[in-house]
Amino acid sequence: MKPNRNTYRILVLSDLHKSSSTMLKSAVGLAKMINAEIEVFHVTKPSDIVASENQLSAMRTINSKHKTIDKKIQNLITPVEKDFGMNIAYSFAFGNLKNEIGAYIKKRQPDIIVLGKRKSKLLKLIGDSITEFVLNAHDGVVLITTDNDVLLPNKEISLGLLNSSKPFLNLAFAEDLMEHIQKPLKSFKIIKNSTAVKEVSKVMDDETIEYVFEQNDGTIKNLANYLSKNKISLLLIDREQKDSDKAKKLIRLDTNSVIGKFNTPLLISGK
Repeated sequence: MKPNRNTYRILVLSDLHKSSSTMLKSAVGLAKMINAEIEVFHVTKPSDIVASENQLSAMRTINSKHKTIDKKIQNLITPVEKDFGMNIAYSFAFGNLKNEIGAYIKKRQPDIIVLGKRKSKLLKLIGDSITEFVLNAHDGVVLITTDNDVLLPNKEISLGLLNSSKPFLNLAFAEDLMEHIQKPLKSFKIIKNSTAVKEVSKVMDDETIEYVFEQNDGTIKNLANYLSKNKISLLLIDREQKDSDKAKKLIRLDTNSVIGKFNTPLLISGK
C-alpha cells in the first residue's frame, strides 16, 4: 500500500566523493521503478572550512566554500538529470555530521535513504558509523549501493531475499518493485543445528528458489560467493526477525555486521 501522497521520497546522503555518481544513478533507477522523488543532502564540518580566528576572514571562507559545494552538487546531479530525464532537489549544511543528518531525516521523513559503501579502511570506518546511525535514526527502508552495480530502470533486477521468504511484501512499494524483478526469486537462508548439508537449493514454487546454509565460520563468505555466482543485483535484508522465523531456526543476523561482508547492493527493510 502506498503512502497518502502521490510519490515516495528518496533521500540520498552524499559525501560528494567519486562514488556519489553511481550511488545517485541507483537512487534514480529505484525512483523510476516505484514513482519516487529524489533529494540529495550533504553535510560539511565547519572544522573543514574555517582555520582562521578572524571573523571576517572566516565568513569569507564560508561563503566561498558555500559556492564550491553548491557547484560540486550541481556537477553531480546535472548529468544524471539529463540522462534520466528527472529533476533532483538538493541542499547542504555546515555542522556536525550526525546532528545535521538526524535533524534532516526528522524534518523530511523520507521513505528510503540511500547510502554508498566505502572501500578504504578509513572511509569504511566513517561509512559504517554513519550507516549504523542512519539505521537507528530511520525506521524506513535503507538502500546501500556499491561502486560496481547500478540499478537501472530499464533493466530487470535479480532480487535475493536473506533469511525471510518474502520480506519485500512488507515494503510499501512492493507492488511497483515486483514489476521490475526477474523470476524466479532467490531466497537465501542461514539456519542453525541443521542436519542438512552445508548448502541446499530447492525450487519452492514457480517464483522462488531457496538456498539453505548451515551456520559456521565461513557461511557469510560462502553466501557472498553465491550472490556473485547467481548474479544477484539487489539483496533484501529484513531487519525484524519474526517468531515464525525463530521457529524455522533462522539465524538472527546483526544487520550492521553483515553490511560490509557483501559486495552486492543491499535493500534493508524498515522496522
